[in-house]
Amino acid sequence: MLFTRRLHEPIRNGEVTCTIRISKRPRVKLGASYALGNGRVVVDKLFHIELDDITPSLARKSGFSGVADLLKVAKHGAGENVYLIEFHYEC
Repeated sequence: MLFTRRLHEPIRNGEVTCTIRISKRPRVKLGASYALGNGRVVVDKLFHIELDDITPSLARKSGFSGVADLLKVAKHGAGENVYLIEFHYEC
């Protein structure tokens, strides 16, 4: 799972613990870990949600200033399924 560079530090600090991804299918697996710096991000929960479920609060919790800012980064490929991924960082 890749993150924009500006989110790396907030993820390592535990400030960002979720992400929104828009794709054909979830590209992560529940319980799997993905390298980030010297540690890893571990997927705790995975939800299929609707685009309308993305609130300004959820966008900020994901490390973005608002919904429009998040949507510029969240789309991966041609898919239109929206996924909320909750995770934690381990050193």
